[in-house]
Amino acid sequence: MCINNRHTITVSCSPMIEAWQVPTVATHFRLQWEPAQNCFVLLYPEGMVKLNTSAGEILACCDGQRSIAAITEVLQTKFPEGGDLSEDIIEFIGVARDQHWIELA
Repeated sequence: MCINNRHTITVSCSPMIEAWQVPTVATHFRLQWEPAQNCFVLLYPEGMVKLNTSAGEILACCDGQRSIAAITEVLQTKFPEGGDLSEDIIEFIGVARDQHWIELA
């Protein structure tokens, strides 16, 4: 949300995310499968972020090689029953970027 002197505007101030961009997990985080938690987690020096299934699947594809479009293709193939996942993936990539979990190239 952006706030100026007169109004609150409920639009994102973050730069737009494009399908050609290539996400990678930020260097100060490590993504790993945690058997005890039965989920993916993001480890960082101060702690851990427990990820839900969707977030874990998306971040597992953020290898610095695949574009967001390619990640979407992989996950659409893996989860065809999910319908069109592109908006959900873009939305999560935005959250992950805002949380500094990923970097976009």
